Order: sequence, then structure tokens, then C-alpha cells
Amino acid sequence: MGVRVLPREQACSVRALTPRSGPALISRLYAPGILRVSTTRKPKGIPVSANRPAAVVVLAAGEGTRMKSKTPKVLHEIAGRSLVGHVVSAARELEPEQLVVVVGHASEQVEGHLAAHYEGTRTAFQAEQNGTGHAVRMALEELGQAPDGTVVVVCGDTPLLSGGTLSALVEAHAADGNAVTVLTAQVPDSTGYGRIVRDAATGAVTAIVEHKDASEAERAIREINSGVFAFDGRLLADALGKVRTDNSQGEEYLTDVLGILREAGHRVGASMAGDHREILGINNRVQLAEARLLLNRRLLEQAMTAGVTVVDPASVLVDVTVTFERDAVIHPGTQLLGATHVAEDAEVGPNTRLRDTVVHRGRGWTTRWRTTR
Repeated sequence: MGVRVLPREQACSVRALTPRSGPALISRLYAPGILRVSTTRKPKGIPVSANRPAAVVVLAAGEGTRMKSKTPKVLHEIAGRSLVGHVVSAARELEPEQLVVVVGHASEQVEGHLAAHYEGTRTAFQAEQNGTGHAVRMALEELGQAPDGTVVVVCGDTPLLSGGTLSALVEAHAADGNAVTVLTAQVPDSTGYGRIVRDAATGAVTAIVEHKDASEAERAIREINSGVFAFDGRLLADALGKVRTDNSQGEEYLTDVLGILREAGHRVGASMAGDHREILGINNRVQLAEARLLLNRRLLEQAMTAGVTVVDPASVLVDVTVTFERDAVIHPGTQLLGATHVAEDAEVGPNTRLRDTVVHRGRGWTTRWRTTR
């Protein structure tokens, strides 16, 4: 996930891309031939390996009432992509055999969005939101049988989660021979989060203790549960059948599976995210805006590292689908959206908003576009 910086020979020589060009096949002309770039092709990145997951399950059935919106929470957008779209894109980097999104609230809207933008993604319907364990059980029923291999479970409202972090989780899960591996993070303030309790000798996870149930010693722990897991598929399916609902919410908790597997003698491990901000979930508009700023900074840093000049990163916004060539210059107050491409030595801004536009390389001078769309 991120802004791409393209080599000069892939420079576009068409004047603009229409809004419909995004999900379609885009032809990019350059001498002496034609390069065809399909935005629906299999994503590049992490190569297929023996650790390729049998399935990735994305939990996206909740209503998200704190968003106070008629739009389902997972369809709210940052950086030109829906929240669930960011998660599906990260999951696709693993190249799983199956990718299932669990839908519930406003299921027709979410299913329509996935069908339009993420071809090949399956959905499982959770008629009643009876807990995360129940949601995963619905996903496995959609698959028809217990997956033979690793099943990764992720939340559909974590747009900063990267494919690289998911890959590290899967690799650690396989290397350690775990029945389940929890994605964790060290946070500055762990208040309100489930704490990860480890065995001092082996490093294995012995418990996930919710804040309200934690002792003073446990509350001092800064390693927290992200809600993202890698499971052995067959052990997961068996354990889900043993999850009980005798809790205050009357729901099936996925975290109960960890205790079930540990009591059966299986190893429960953890993989720590390098950046705790990746696991941030979105529950309201404030968090949505904060995630947008974090993602925007990540995208601009990727562009600048690859040779793009961004004069004032604090005032520039870009979508994840924007591409650059090196030595492009982006001036303050610029918004680059959709399938916009900025060629080598081209300048954009200041105070410019472009969508699905190609900014050409100047012929002995720079080309500065000040149009808005």
C-alpha cells in the first residue's frame, strides 16, 4: 500500500484519466511501445511461499454507531480508499487461497462495494452480531470446510495495517509452530486495551487480560492485543465449536479460542508490530481524521524517499493510487487524488486540486497546473 514512484520510461503521455479509468485497464504510452497497466491485476509485493494462508477473514459486520453516519463504518474513506478496502488490499498482499469478508449491517452496500472494487472477494453474512467468534464461524461456514492451513483474522476498520506486518505475523506463526499467533504492539499508553501476558521462560502467550480485569502488575504491561490473529485452520474450527456465551454480552468471543487451545496443550505465540499505529481501529470521525493524517504522512514519506520533492508535507494530501516520477515537485496546498500521475520534472501547485489527471514533463521548462476538478 502506498504511492508509487515510476521510472521515467513509464511516463504517461495521455492528457487525463477519466474517473472511470481507475478500476479499468489503463494504457500508458511511451516510446517505443505501449505499457498496459491493469489496476485489477494480482498485487505485487510479498511472494507466494509455503506460508501462503489458506484464508484471510476480514471482520466487517458491525454498524459503527459512533461514526453517526448513514454510511456503514467500513465504507468511510481515507486516501481514496474505503476502510475495508485498505484492509482487503493489505490482505491480498499475502495472496491467500481464499479471502472472506464477514458482512452484517448494511450488507448489500458493503457487498456491492466489494464486488465493484475487489473482484474475487467472498462474503459471509452474519445476520446477528453475536461476537467475533461467531463472525469467524460464519466465515468458515461460507468456505464449506475447515481450512487446511493458516487462517488470518483481521478487523475491517484498521486502514493503517500493512501487508508487511501481516506477512511477518504469518511467518512467525509458521516458524514457531503455533496453534495461534496474536499480532501485538507496544503502545505508550495501554489504558483500555487487553494486555498480553507471556511466559517469562518461553515467551509464549499465557493470557490476554482485559484492562478492567487486570491486576496492577498486569496494567503496567504495554504490550497489547490488536485483534489480529493467525490460526491453524483445523484447530480454529474445532475450538470455535467449544466457545461459550456465558459472559456479560452473551456473545462468542474469538479470544476465548486462545484459552481453549492452550488448555489443550497447544502453543499460543505472538508477533509484535513494528509500529503500534498500524493496529489503530476507527470508531469515530476524530479517529478517521487522525488515521488520514498518519497514512498521508506515510505516503508522502515514501514519495520523498523515492525522489519526489514535497515542499510542505503538512499542507499536501495524496491518495494511495497517485503515482509520481522522480524529480517531480509538489508545492504547498496541493491535493492529488484518484489516478493522478505527476511526470519527471513536472511541478504541481501551489493551491491545486487534481483528480485522475496526468501532469506532463515540461520540454525544457516545468509545467505547472493550477486547474481544479
